[in-house]
Amino acid sequence: MNTSSTTASRRSPKRVPSPAGMFLRGFVKHPVMVGSVIPSSGKLIRKMLAPVDWANTKVFVEYGPGVGTFCRPILERMAPDAQLIAIDTNPEFIDYLNGTILDSRFSAVHASAADVVQIVADHGHAHADYVLSGLPFSTLPPGIGDKIATATAEVLRPGGAFLVYQFSPKVRDFLSPNFERIDHDMEWWNVPPAQLYWAWKD
Repeated sequence: MNTSSTTASRRSPKRVPSPAGMFLRGFVKHPVMVGSVIPSSGKLIRKMLAPVDWANTKVFVEYGPGVGTFCRPILERMAPDAQLIAIDTNPEFIDYLNGTILDSRFSAVHASAADVVQIVADHGHAHADYVLSGLPFSTLPPGIGDKIATATAEVLRPGGAFLVYQFSPKVRDFLSPNFERIDHDMEWWNVPPAQLYWAWKD
């Protein structure tokens, strides 16, 4: 037995997967829940977050945070006393986020976005100011997309918004029954090009 190699392997720290590696692994394991094999572009992130009133944002929720592509830019913009709650059904993503984002304002929860009302309440809040989602609504199991959209409309405060980026315009079918005012744009500098929606709770 080679004792020197055994000792070396014991001393080697556990490697943290790269964000790209984690994202690809999540897509391969759960393609229905991960909308793309490639994380969102910087231009998409900036455009998606542009309408947010950060000065009046205390609770921001994200569905399907993956490896934190949006989490970090959100935290950079948030006030010191605000909170970001990230919800994902993939326990590997949750473990990764909790192990790599060391910010007291951040909380990653292993749960379904359909339970957002209870999750926000469990964190001590009555409402969320904004909710962001990259979940692929058109490929979710039947009924789940409707439940998520309805729960999101319930948890948002008046004046808040549901921010959604998708690769299919079918997401509007889930938004329209719950939100009267929906703004739309495209981000072509993304792979693939993305549909951007801001559904406002008036």
